[in-house]
Amino acid sequence: MTTRLLALALAVATVLPLPAAEPRYMPADAVRPGMVGTGVTVFDGMRREEFTVRILGVLENVVGPRRSLILARLEGGPLATAGVVAGMSGSPVYVDGALLGAVSYSLGAFSREAIAGITPIAEMVEATARPGARPPLPVVPVSLPLDPGDVAGTLRAILAAPRPFARDADEVRTMSGAGLSSLGPNLRPIATPLSLTGFSDEARALLGGLFGEAGFAATAGGAAGHAVFGNDRLAPGDAVGVSLVSGDLTLGATGTVTHVDGDRVYAFGHPFLNLGPVGFPMTRAYVHAVLPSLMSSMKIAALGPEIGAFEQDRSTAMAGALGPGPATVPVRIALEREGSARRTFELRVVNDQLFTPVLVYASVLSVLQSYEREVGAATFTVSGQTLVKGHQPIALEDVFTGDAPSSSAASYIVTPLTLLLRNDRAKVEIAGVDLTIKTTEQPRRATLERVWLGGGPLLPGRTVALHVLTRSYRGETALRTVPITLPAHAGGALTLLVSDGAGLAQWEQRERRQVLDEQSVDQLIRVFNTTRKNNRLYVRLISTAAGAVVAGEALPALPPSVLAVYEADRQGGRVAPLRSAILGEWEFPTDHAVVGSRQLALTLHDK
Repeated sequence: MTTRLLALALAVATVLPLPAAEPRYMPADAVRPGMVGTGVTVFDGMRREEFTVRILGVLENVVGPRRSLILARLEGGPLATAGVVAGMSGSPVYVDGALLGAVSYSLGAFSREAIAGITPIAEMVEATARPGARPPLPVVPVSLPLDPGDVAGTLRAILAAPRPFARDADEVRTMSGAGLSSLGPNLRPIATPLSLTGFSDEARALLGGLFGEAGFAATAGGAAGHAVFGNDRLAPGDAVGVSLVSGDLTLGATGTVTHVDGDRVYAFGHPFLNLGPVGFPMTRAYVHAVLPSLMSSMKIAALGPEIGAFEQDRSTAMAGALGPGPATVPVRIALEREGSARRTFELRVVNDQLFTPVLVYASVLSVLQSYEREVGAATFTVSGQTLVKGHQPIALEDVFTGDAPSSSAASYIVTPLTLLLRNDRAKVEIAGVDLTIKTTEQPRRATLERVWLGGGPLLPGRTVALHVLTRSYRGETALRTVPITLPAHAGGALTLLVSDGAGLAQWEQRERRQVLDEQSVDQLIRVFNTTRKNNRLYVRLISTAAGAVVAGEALPALPPSVLAVYEADRQGGRVAPLRSAILGEWEFPTDHAVVGSRQLALTLHDK
């Protein structure tokens, strides 16, 4: 029995090589061509395996970031047929027991040899030791309502394609080895596998396209539920995940651990997106298989339990700490349909000014498209709230109808997230999103056909009947009469505007010059909470009276002396002219999403 246990222990030690607890670092200037080292990674499950690393030389970028890259040929396991595998990023390489660095670069698609670039460990440690908070992203102007294309556009404007080690061979100096400088422009960061589980085809195409432009390779992530992760401490060579969405939908990337120093973890050997300080959940990962490909081989992996937080995303590594994970945004979606059981989806989305809006959008879109039909008319009634720490909640309530309204509903939900997280006035922390979406496979849309006022003189202070005629999508007409009281101070020639929400929003944008990027966080929340709804009709009594919009606030019908003061400050950029004044405003709900706008010219007489 003792002999069998000894044999088993030796076998495990062979399969799971563990370097010394605190390996020495080998500097790049000590590397010589012909050296033979050992790399460690996971090709299957959670089993660390060794592969051979034959050093070819060392390159230095003498123009750009002045970084070094160690070139090597990798041998062993599936590398002979698969080449450098996406997901190997961060695999540690040891020479004579000293940690050299992380496998991080490859020669790109269709390479016939497993030639890799190794990022020196010293550069990984140095780059990720920088303190400081992440600076705010550039403000991207958006308008209300947010178009579905704008959701991806705000992210696409920031993401950049992965940079090669050098732009030109003249930028590369060979520190050791011969004839290697020409490889510099062909060396690019190894693609990072991006696993998506539960997302709809449209959401997968959106996320795959966005992340693909930034050097990720989208894969169908499987469940890791059958994997036994245990309580073993994370070790160099282990697969490690970066979780962006968890729960009923999952989205995350997989790389490899390079070094563990106490609770400090170094991985990847190249940037995730080079964002600087971040707060991404760190997870275990399970490798289902290596998918060989002539274009780009990759690991098919699934994320496991959360074990810490990635805190730095730099040009040479991702680094973080084991222990508690970072704060995330809880998202709860309840889907209700007549005759069907209520479905509830629980998600946790990474809390990030760049990713949160587009990931919430893709998640809501996936839930709607996966459980509701996308061919033919449908109606989605959205209600709920977005919680903002330190501020009043954002109320969500609107109706979306027509053919495939899911993208419009999802865009509406993430509009306040986009506006708040990308504002340049104050840092905003989203505490959660709670949604209830009621669905029906009937279109509920009506067109505004005609409006008129009841008979009798139009006098200030008098209540008159406003008649509104609408026509449903089936051609059925409906007449609604609403009493409105004319203001006692109104008089002269006026305009009565009856409009749907979109039409009124366009009028306000044109006439009142609302400027969203000039507003405080509380103003932005108030603007969204008063955003025009699709299932409302809005009535405005308008007069021509000069005013101004100051710092996002409308000040109509100003006295000439006050207006002159504001006019003098127009060059400062915080004042815009206001060409009309609203004397009265009313709104009333409808059973349908109403489309259309009508205006009545009227004159109020003296009593």
